Amino acid sequence: MEEKKLKEWNTALFDCFEDASTCCYGFWCGPCLACTVSGRFGEAYCLPVCDVMTSASQFVGVPVCVPPVAVSMRAAMRNRYGIKGSIAGDIVASCCCTWCSWCQMHRELKHQRKAPVVINMQQQQVIHMQPNLQPMMMMPTVPMAPMYMSQPQTIMTSN
Repeated sequence: MEEKKLKEWNTALFDCFEDASTCCYGFWCGPCLACTVSGRFGEAYCLPVCDVMTSASQFVGVPVCVPPVAVSMRAAMRNRYGIKGSIAGDIVASCCCTWCSWCQMHRELKHQRKAPVVINMQQQQVIHMQPNLQPMMMMPTVPMAPMYMSQPQTIMTSN
């Protein structure tokens, strides 16, 4: 099996000002940001709601338990995009700075969605299938008065 070369996260955990809109989104409405990341990653939008109790425990100052959704989302994102790290690092990031962790994942998803534009320029060869003929007469596009035939190949119109 071929081993994938692992890379770093696109932005560091505390690089919030690399993308000010994500930083503001995470600061003012962290749970909404978490749900957005979950949905864009292909999981259920409401999945981060399971972490509400673990995030609420951080108001005491010390994380009491590990937020399972945040940790598993970081681990899954690292696995999918080939990012260096460990589950221990994911636990520390998710416990000590939950919103910075979600902001980092949001920035990573934005970076991964930037698909490179590939332009394939090839010289086109034009081939004429018919020889140049005399221009043909076209029917006028304006409506004409009713027509009738008096003799074969003679068309008469009435005005």
